[in-house]
Amino acid sequence: MATANLLAPPSNIAPPAALALSQKAPLILSNPPTSSLPWPLSLLFSRETPESWAIHENLFLSALRTGDEESAAQLLSRLASRFGEHNERIVTLRGIYNEATAQTPASLEKVFEGYEKILREDPTNISIRKRRVAVLKSLGRTSDAVTALTVLLQNSPTDVEAWAEASELYASQAAWGQAIYCAEEVLLFAPTSWSAHAHVATLHSLSASSTSPPSLSGLSLALKHFCRAVELNEGYLRAFYGVKIVASKLLPLLSDTQVSSRKRGEQDDEDVPVPTLASVQKLDEIATKKLGEFIRDFGSRKKGQSGYDEAEIVAAKELLSR
Repeated sequence: MATANLLAPPSNIAPPAALALSQKAPLILSNPPTSSLPWPLSLLFSRETPESWAIHENLFLSALRTGDEESAAQLLSRLASRFGEHNERIVTLRGIYNEATAQTPASLEKVFEGYEKILREDPTNISIRKRRVAVLKSLGRTSDAVTALTVLLQNSPTDVEAWAEASELYASQAAWGQAIYCAEEVLLFAPTSWSAHAHVATLHSLSASSTSPPSLSGLSLALKHFCRAVELNEGYLRAFYGVKIVASKLLPLLSDTQVSSRKRGEQDDEDVPVPTLASVQKLDEIATKKLGEFIRDFGSRKKGQSGYDEAEIVAAKELLSR
């Protein structure tokens, strides 16, 4: 896992890393990003660079995550002074600030009303449409959030982020078919994304496990996608964890008497090759071995250097101890 930094922070960072980034706020705020000299000398001696504003935005987001609202407000003020209050990105960042500082549902409703006003004036503002979905989720209005995402995707069908969010929302409602469809749309745009394959695999596994007995074709698809994620990234703990989980569900189903009757019927419908008992047993052994290696590697390295979160390791230990 790459070290978090203010120029290019990873999309998902652990709270300790976010805290470490936000603690850099006093240093950044003590150094103005632009020259105080009059124009045109300010153009010649300005310390402003594109990187400096990327740092300001990323620090703003980290400060909000850790509750440093004062620093976040100062950083937002700097960004607004540089790019203008009506800049589309600044409008979005101000909305994020208002969401983060809202203390009650009523406050969030006011933020939502503000987004509605912006969209009436500029219906093409995709960033605000996405923030509108986020507020609907926070208010518990999941159905409205799904509707809003559907409208967004009708106008922007190549928006991978929106497809991924739609998948998560459908999954929260146990609408597995729709969730899988949206997740597979993400795969169309990112076929080599191991995390996208793992997400599709997880949805297939949850969907298959929602029936009694579990769906053999669904578990087979889940195993297929988890294996593809492992193929793309041999150090991906979540994928090996998934292989182990799905294998434990498949093994009891793969007796000759069960497969002979169920395999034919399910493959006709889904065209999913059902793995053999021997192959699933082998995959189970490989996943067990790799999870053990990850656990030992985590214990032998200094804190934060193994590339894995402690929660992942705890989950892996619990799984192997069953």
